[in-house]
Amino acid sequence: MADRGGPPAAAPLPGDWPARPDLSLALNRMGGFDWDLGSGLLHLDPVALGLLDLRPEEYDGDPAGLAPRVPLFEAARLKALAARALKGGTATGGAYFRVRRRDGSLRWTYTQAHIRHDPTGRPLRIIGIVRDARHELAEAAARSDLDAGRGRLTGVVERTAALLSRAASVEDVLDVLRDEEAFGHLGAVGVVLGVVEGARIRLVAERRAGAYVPALQYTRVADAYPMSEAVRTERPLFITSRDEFRSSYPLLWPHIEPLPVSAGAYFPLIAQARPIGVLGLLYPRPGDIGHEQRDLLLAMASGIAQSLQRAMLFEQEHDLAEELQQAMLPRRIPEVPGALTAVRYRSARLGRSVGGDWYDVLPLPGGRVGLTIGDVQGHDTDAAVVMGQLRMALWAYTSEGHPPETALARASLLLRELDTERFATCTYVEADLSSGTLRIVRAGHLDPLVRRVDGGCEWIPVAGGLPLGLSAEFTGPGGPGYPVTTQRLGPGETLLLCTDGLVEQPGIDLGESLEALRQSVRTGPAALPALADALFDAVEDRTGGDDRALLLLRRDGPS
Repeated sequence: MADRGGPPAAAPLPGDWPARPDLSLALNRMGGFDWDLGSGLLHLDPVALGLLDLRPEEYDGDPAGLAPRVPLFEAARLKALAARALKGGTATGGAYFRVRRRDGSLRWTYTQAHIRHDPTGRPLRIIGIVRDARHELAEAAARSDLDAGRGRLTGVVERTAALLSRAASVEDVLDVLRDEEAFGHLGAVGVVLGVVEGARIRLVAERRAGAYVPALQYTRVADAYPMSEAVRTERPLFITSRDEFRSSYPLLWPHIEPLPVSAGAYFPLIAQARPIGVLGLLYPRPGDIGHEQRDLLLAMASGIAQSLQRAMLFEQEHDLAEELQQAMLPRRIPEVPGALTAVRYRSARLGRSVGGDWYDVLPLPGGRVGLTIGDVQGHDTDAAVVMGQLRMALWAYTSEGHPPETALARASLLLRELDTERFATCTYVEADLSSGTLRIVRAGHLDPLVRRVDGGCEWIPVAGGLPLGLSAEFTGPGGPGYPVTTQRLGPGETLLLCTDGLVEQPGIDLGESLEALRQSVRTGPAALPALADALFDAVEDRTGGDDRALLLLRRDGPS
């Protein structure tokens, strides 16, 4: 008989028992990641990619590839948490964050991580898991949706980031601070921005509540001001009461006392490991700023710092390039017996770009004068250098007595021999001021324009050749050169030479622009300098990225 009191026979165990850790994680929708701090690469396993709604082919290990799935305000908060953990030597940590799915919906996710250090304590890797947290955070999600304050702050960060991404100058960055949609929801009654200049801080912008005080436009980094302290320590500074303003910063207190200010937050603007400025926010109510709000403000300050540094570098580089370009232009225009001249030049400020436009007036023997205007291809310092070389070459060739067609052909060959891969357009006019005879050659440039004494105004059709550099490439030194067109300029008549920056603009037919310029010259002021100013002022607000150069000559000699 069977032993009825014995235990039942044990069932056979599954062949894969116990389950492997990766199987346990996968079945419970837990993915893994490994972030190598040295290389910056972030590995995500298939489950983690699925939780982030990313396909394997959409992600190459660069954390920047997560931008479509991790909203900006969540990324800023996670970045701040990671930085705080790394700086404080924390070994483990976790955080909830939201993921934007392909359909645009937001889904709560949780991450838990461990920081691995080398024997010296330097952090090497962050290894952890990511899991679905939709159900456990239903109540927290509802509370977050009702938290209008947080929504406003995240909106500020997102809008600020969008505006800063388009900032191309320091003034553009300052305009972000003045943007009501970006900063109007911060709850601050004052926003101030200071730029570090050596051992002092210069206040460059303020908005609201009279936060700007002329006496504080320049302060020293060593002074006992909160902005100075934030720069010295390179750490954010939070002031939570009026008493703290009064006791800790007596130099500032007389300026704060009449304002509706009871708290303040000051953030150093750090770029390339050094403070370049400081952002100050003044609040009407006392109290501490929560960690989440601090993290968002830190992220915003970081974006302002990067944009401010980029804009400052762009402006410095542009100024240097523009100085080089100006040095390549004539330092003065010589007086020409028998004629009046006027020149104008304006660089289109586009970051670090400059152009290769130039003009020149060259006195020649026998009462003659050479007039040159041209434009080297490109918008950089190379274009400015090539422009200077061409201008001096034409000056040398004409001074040696070469006729216009020969001078232009030699300049074209020179440009080809410089091996710059650039070409240039140019119009050269040799004017005999005693007879009014004009001998004109053109290399791919605009025709000259003449205003007659009877009120007429017309473009002079000039037989042209290829741009300088291209003519030497396609025809060689013995090939076709530049045909000469002969015209006459009567007493009191005005000759206009210009570059295409004065007429071309995006979306407008060139013929319409040329006709508009002709009408402006025809009806413009009689005085030459006033006419030059009027022509430039008429196109001041045009969009487009080209420089503008203008040369006017009026013959005053006998017919």
